[in-house]
Amino acid sequence: MSVLQHPLIVRLSRVLTILLILLLLGLLTRPIEAPAWKVVKAGQPEMNLEAIEGALGQGLVVGVLGGFRAILADFLWIRTNTIWERRDRVKLDAMVRLVTTLDPRPDFFWINGSRMIAYDVPNWRIREEGGYDAVPEVRQQAIDYDQAQQAFDLLDEALKFHPDKAKLYLEKGQIYLNRLKDDARAAEWFLAASQQADAPYYAARIYAELLRKQGLDTEAYSYLKDLHRELPNVPYAQKGIILERIRELENTLKIPFWQRFQPAVEPMLEEPRGAPAFDAPEPHDHAGHAH
Repeated sequence: MSVLQHPLIVRLSRVLTILLILLLLGLLTRPIEAPAWKVVKAGQPEMNLEAIEGALGQGLVVGVLGGFRAILADFLWIRTNTIWERRDRVKLDAMVRLVTTLDPRPDFFWINGSRMIAYDVPNWRIREEGGYDAVPEVRQQAIDYDQAQQAFDLLDEALKFHPDKAKLYLEKGQIYLNRLKDDARAAEWFLAASQQADAPYYAARIYAELLRKQGLDTEAYSYLKDLHRELPNVPYAQKGIILERIRELENTLKIPFWQRFQPAVEPMLEEPRGAPAFDAPEPHDHAGHAH
């Protein structure tokens, strides 16, 4: 075997080739780096993401990087976490948008980026203005709303690439529920999530609970009866919990005994292939991201 064919030499040559390519990419993108960051600085304290995209030139970036987009996106996400730890919200927004532009395929980037924007950044902004005790509640709500809208914009963009991904619908529902305290809008997104092929079973249960929170007991009762009939009798579907809630609503609505829901007698089945690997506890009492 030739020395040049030794596995270690081959691997080393590949690494050197990649480093050389990255160096060349740095030289190629240097002319657009200055105007891009000029736009970022000009947008403080609120960044104009559309202007940054225009300065960078999405088509140029994607075209130059080619097959290295996924690798570079992973490296930049590590950098994004460093920026997040420093609580630099202007750079954070820019990096989240850049990472998802480079590689829109992983839902991880979209979901975690939206959580940082919707949950963490409002806390930073409120602390910058004096803290929760000093900032009026109306102002806090305005900040929450502003950041939530930015997160929604990001998730809407994600849905263009992943229109059937239940996680993205759930994320919007969680933000409406946990950050904006908007049960009605949250219910819309939990319902949409429950209609996706990969939806976890709890999405439909939370939708029904949100109907109850809005005082729509009749609608919740009808929905839960249909849900109980449609779901397979498997452990993760938790049809027993659904039946308990049906009985609670029957008491609340004073449904006569002879008109009450009669579930079919079904044997317990194994989880069907393709079923959700887990069914999380009802998450509507908890924020989706650490504050």
